[in-house]
Amino acid sequence: MTARNRELFALVPVAILLTAGFAAVFAQENAQLGNLSLIYGAYFLALCLATHVFLRFRLPDADPYLFPLMATLTAIGLVMIYRIDEGLARDQANWFVLGLVLFALTIWFLRDYEVLERYRYTIAVVGLLVLLAPRLPGIGQQVNGAYLGVKIGPLAFQPAEFTKLAIVVFLASYLREHREVLIVGARRVLGVTLPPLKHFGPMLVVWGASMFMLVFIRDLGSSLMFFAAFLALLYVATGRFSFVVIGMAMFLVGAWFFASTVPHVHERVEIWLHPYESAEESGYQILQSIFAQADGGLFGKGFGQALINIPGTHPPARLLPAAETDTIYALIVNELGLFGACGLVLTYLLITARGFKVALLASDGFSKLLATGLTAVFAIQAFVIIGGVTRVIPLTGVTLPFVSYGGSSIVANFVLLALLLLVSDRARREAAERAGTVPLGVPA
Repeated sequence: MTARNRELFALVPVAILLTAGFAAVFAQENAQLGNLSLIYGAYFLALCLATHVFLRFRLPDADPYLFPLMATLTAIGLVMIYRIDEGLARDQANWFVLGLVLFALTIWFLRDYEVLERYRYTIAVVGLLVLLAPRLPGIGQQVNGAYLGVKIGPLAFQPAEFTKLAIVVFLASYLREHREVLIVGARRVLGVTLPPLKHFGPMLVVWGASMFMLVFIRDLGSSLMFFAAFLALLYVATGRFSFVVIGMAMFLVGAWFFASTVPHVHERVEIWLHPYESAEESGYQILQSIFAQADGGLFGKGFGQALINIPGTHPPARLLPAAETDTIYALIVNELGLFGACGLVLTYLLITARGFKVALLASDGFSKLLATGLTAVFAIQAFVIIGGVTRVIPLTGVTLPFVSYGGSSIVANFVLLALLLLVSDRARREAAERAGTVPLGVPA
């Protein structure tokens, strides 16, 4: 069976999952089951099939599982958001369509994605400038103490979602060019391998940018996501684990310093460590999230059964704050149980595994590092929000990819998927040609 046929057959159960989810929500809310869930499922399948046909003609050798896996996450997100608010679900569906359009445009115009290397500094500068936009007066938006959003007229978006792509492209290009210098010029000091100071600059710049985000735009999640992705790329480019250890030590020292001196960062850490000290104020969100997950048990309470709003309050007061964004994972655990949550996490792990397999198949340095960076930043983003909701790390405003409500997130992640499939198509085709026995379109 060819790669594209595998993709086609994998999309069918995704549409069935979405249809079943909507049917469960409608049955719970209306006590009767109509054909609306079938209509939604048909629309979703039609969009996925149109995208599949485009991939069949444009990228016949691309990985056959990445798009169905990400469609699965999107289906789960649409059902859960609809269960919270029908209006938000319609907005999310519109963003899903726009994401697919940009996904197709990225593949159409960036077939030769190596052109990104030539504009790496421009891409990096634009990405960082856009990241600072939430601090500009008049257009910047503050959310829960952090400067995350930009609003220009009717248009609102989160720059960090797009900056992550720019940072990955820049780092992949820079490390591809300087990887040998970092290895050959390294010195051992007290048993630790240190990169040459001349080329140690990029690590200092990325470290400084991460610390700057902690202080200036107060975005703990993005700073952690960017720096962790950089360390993953650095390790793949050089193979030196000591470089990663140095980078982690730098980040921890910087984070400790700013957590001790910057009030906003200190408050986030204190809420994480001692949520019960302000259970009705700053610690309310994380505590309610933990209680919701505990209440779900192994099998969950069922679609539509979670109590999101406090009964009898007008306007409705949230029992589970930010259920459609920051704490949507807690809502999933409450309604689908631990088994449902494990299924969601497994989907992210499968995407991560397929992304790293693409990196392994890639023959040139830029493709390998680009696939590694895109996969790493996607996986780390999922870890940051799930880890925050489960109180493994401080809770941040990062969205759960393809699941949380948010147009910026779903659009940016579809562009990420497009870039990953572009790398995959070339890598798998070249691997098949080198083997000389596997016809094009057949998965390795």
